[in-house]
Amino acid sequence: MWTEFKRVTSLITAEMWKEVFEGEGLPVRILNDGDILDWSERATFRIMVPRGREHVAEEILRKL
Repeated sequence: MWTEFKRVTSLITAEMWKEVFEGEGLPVRILNDGDILDWSERATFRIMVPRGREHVAEEILRKL
């Protein structure tokens, strides 16, 4: 099960956060807020982390 951790306003930013979290060993999924047909570089994306591991993502953010 996945839970939303963060929202970002571009695909590039979403991929950047994904690389940061996965570089620390935390799996991440990126989901578009809208329909898959609306997927573009300027769409809003959700950064999803495994449920129960939100504290790990918060700790990674604190380290930055």
